[in-house]
Amino acid sequence: MNNRWIKISPKDNVIVALEDLKAGDEVSGIILKTDIPAGHKASIQNIASGEKVIKYGFPIGKSSLNIEAGMHVHTHNLKTLLDKELEYNYSPSKPEKLSDSLKGKTFMGYHRTDGRVGTRNEIWIINTVGCVNKTAERLARLSNEKFSGRCDGIFTFTHPYGCSQLGEDHQTTSGILADLVKHPNAGGVLVLGLGCENNNIPLFKKLLVSWDEERVKFLTAQEVDDEIEEGLNIIEEIVKTVEEDKRELCPLSSLVVGMKCGGSDGLSGITANPLVGCFSDLLVAAGGTSILTEVPEMFGAETILMNRCESKELFEKTVSLINNFKEYFISHNQVVYENPSPGNKDGGITSLEDKSLGCIQKGGRAPVSEVLQYGERTRSSGLTLLSGPGNDIVSTTALTAAGSNIILFTTGRGTPLGAPVPTVKISTNSRLAKRKSNWIDFDAGVLVDGRNMDEVCLAFADFIISIASGKQAMNEKNDYREIAIFKDGVTL
Repeated sequence: MNNRWIKISPKDNVIVALEDLKAGDEVSGIILKTDIPAGHKASIQNIASGEKVIKYGFPIGKSSLNIEAGMHVHTHNLKTLLDKELEYNYSPSKPEKLSDSLKGKTFMGYHRTDGRVGTRNEIWIINTVGCVNKTAERLARLSNEKFSGRCDGIFTFTHPYGCSQLGEDHQTTSGILADLVKHPNAGGVLVLGLGCENNNIPLFKKLLVSWDEERVKFLTAQEVDDEIEEGLNIIEEIVKTVEEDKRELCPLSSLVVGMKCGGSDGLSGITANPLVGCFSDLLVAAGGTSILTEVPEMFGAETILMNRCESKELFEKTVSLINNFKEYFISHNQVVYENPSPGNKDGGITSLEDKSLGCIQKGGRAPVSEVLQYGERTRSSGLTLLSGPGNDIVSTTALTAAGSNIILFTTGRGTPLGAPVPTVKISTNSRLAKRKSNWIDFDAGVLVDGRNMDEVCLAFADFIISIASGKQAMNEKNDYREIAIFKDGVTL
């Protein structure tokens, strides 16, 4: 790698600019004919019209024009190779040996009775229906004032659903909310309902099946005279239990991290995503769990993940994961490969293959050991694939519901978004880290300044351990916590 540009794979016929390059600059033995913005691609050989453009060692599309060496390669002269559903064959790749340098590492967390571990000891107000959003917000505000310092905070996550939904949408809403009630970062939960909603508390209890009655309590607003007074009384009872919880030494194997990217740029697949992938491999080797979602952003790179599946059964589940999302697009008369976003393109990402090959870098090199449907909770350690869209809030909610007690969120353009759990923002470039220090937690841009990946990855691991042990992520400092639930059907 040069400090001004990088050729990612020896097979590539393009380089990526690490800073703004000018016509006349020399890169990889050729003279640039056009300016190349940072994060964008330049051809390093003549590419005939219809010929494949190679980045990361894989095709990211084909040229739509004759491209001379030294030219800018982007949306004006490259188009996707993807155009329909595909048939897949299982061709398992040989598992790679992962470094065990984090084996035996620990963090300070909260042991829960179900065997899981929380990185926070918060009280969550989970509302069964959007009608009590403001009631929940008011209870959270008053409770934090009244019980300050007795736990890690009292929070609610508003949503518009829980009533007037049918079939799968109703089940999805109930399931995600039930997952949040059971989340290990919630030392206690108040389930707040209205009383007349589809997702009413008696039905919701059947979905929960069981719960700790000292830590999970219920309130139906229509059944009491003053729901605020009653809510505060119930939360005080929960506080008395939760405040007895103390951080204890926990093995790193009990850490579950969700992996997400948003506002990606041309450096995402070169710095931040590979850094997260490196950490994911270290965590998996130490017995922990990492979860990769954003299924539409696997299109074009899915076979790499499929061939890393530990079994034919997992391979078939991954095929269903991919094809079900393609069918979802088609059922709504939408183009399956309508990606990347305008912001992605501004940052240098040209095609969906370009985006996907960068996106899956977050999954490192570990074998795929579990495949989950949207709303399911992880049950085993290792690398997990989770069904979910690319949308930032919907996918971070799905990662939280699946059991992530921290989310690693890479970004090249920046975003303040936060999930209910610590949402660590990793910038792809140092300029963003400096300019948006109120959003960004860790700067992966140092990797283009000659820093060694192994060295930076170990520093990043220490940082994540500190977050797991109580250091606040920027989304927590800013009090940015929200959820969004996937919806596909009729609203009555």
